[in-house]
Amino acid sequence: MEPVIRINPGASKQDIRQRVWDYIEEKNLANFPRPVHNRIPNFKDAIQACNRIADLQEFKSSQIVKVNPDKPQQQARFLTLEAGKTLLVPTPRLSAGLFNKIIPPQGANKEQLRICASSQGVKGFSVPVGLDAKVKVDLVVVGSVAVSEKGLRIGKGEGYADMEYAMMSLMGAVNDTTVVVSIVHDCQVVHIPEELKESEDLTVDYILTPTRLIKTDCQHPKPQGITWSKLDSEKLEKIPILKKLCVLEEQAGKDVTLRVMPVAAEPGVPTDRTRTQTRRRPRQNRKQDSEGESKLKNRLPSERKARQPPERVRKESVEGKEDETGEKKEREKVTGGGNVKEGGGEVTSQRKLPLSVTTLYLGDIPAGLRVSELKTALKEREATPLRLTWQGAQHRAFLDYIDHHAADQALKALQDLSVHGQSLRAEMAKNQQGGRRSNRTRPSAALESKTAPDSGTGATTEQ
Repeated sequence: MEPVIRINPGASKQDIRQRVWDYIEEKNLANFPRPVHNRIPNFKDAIQACNRIADLQEFKSSQIVKVNPDKPQQQARFLTLEAGKTLLVPTPRLSAGLFNKIIPPQGANKEQLRICASSQGVKGFSVPVGLDAKVKVDLVVVGSVAVSEKGLRIGKGEGYADMEYAMMSLMGAVNDTTVVVSIVHDCQVVHIPEELKESEDLTVDYILTPTRLIKTDCQHPKPQGITWSKLDSEKLEKIPILKKLCVLEEQAGKDVTLRVMPVAAEPGVPTDRTRTQTRRRPRQNRKQDSEGESKLKNRLPSERKARQPPERVRKESVEGKEDETGEKKEREKVTGGGNVKEGGGEVTSQRKLPLSVTTLYLGDIPAGLRVSELKTALKEREATPLRLTWQGAQHRAFLDYIDHHAADQALKALQDLSVHGQSLRAEMAKNQQGGRRSNRTRPSAALESKTAPDSGTGATTEQ
């Protein structure tokens, strides 16, 4: 079948991504979130494409299935749970481990299984799987931006799917018998030049679309491990589990030399020097550190102040008082550039906000939900506010957005939000009065300006 999107000769991976994203937007082939650029597209008729997985003999005979957490593959996660199979889902951006095992409630019905298969259910009904876990994944489902009938795949450009498979290979969780399936729209099946295939790229064995089931018969090998020379120290800092694997590989005697980074050019210094980032533990000179501290203490206050670097605004998580559920409330504290006022159970950081904001009311928040969990849910829904006012004891929160358009987009994204198995109610806050509010509004006044069934204390954090 001839691809509907023609790829020009000499096109790069990014060129192909751009062509696919542009086409999906132009033809209106995607659901929320839009636009699809820089995302795994949530294409229309994704449910029909996912339903084809039940026709695969490899799926029928599988016991452990790993499915990516993106919205277009949600139906595949539901079918996996409905079939009584073990479902593994990678943590978003690998920020908190490699993957989680979804454990539905005992005797869960279809509706409960659908909740477990959603992004919120993945958070509320899962347990982490450690690196030392002895698991054998039979089938892997990945999202893609583009795939070819020969099994080549292009993701959104961050390499997480490739890295996840490479990590599973190091764990012994996948091998040559593991089947890889990608679920995409028909227009995402394009011609991908063979020369674009790199050793760390994941290939696929089956492609499922709303109208087709394609067996690729791909002959390219899948990643057998992590190519450390393609990574840098910044990547390791962002992905803790990758950093842990690097240490284990180094202890096993493997070469874990990281990517060579060019040295920034300086006047009068040759620019042909490079430095290699390696996994080395920094040496600590305790004697030197203690001497340095004593010297600093012996300086005059005015001298110490002159030598100190300028303060920077930073966020840190601090613990608050326990609420009636016995859980500790979480809040953020801004130090350095802003003043922090505490009192009446609320914490408000006086940082500059736009003069005009639009506020959403979020109600029916389940008891025991942490503010950090809500913030993560908002981030996954692409609905992160400028400011979040948390009133967990009253089962509600208020979300400030930069303008009415941003608030309206967030409202659409939050309509089916469910946390800990309970649906949350999102709506425009009452008494918006144009949404105008001064930066200098007192913390209590900021809360009073938003109306809800009850008044109470809360914590205000800024994103």
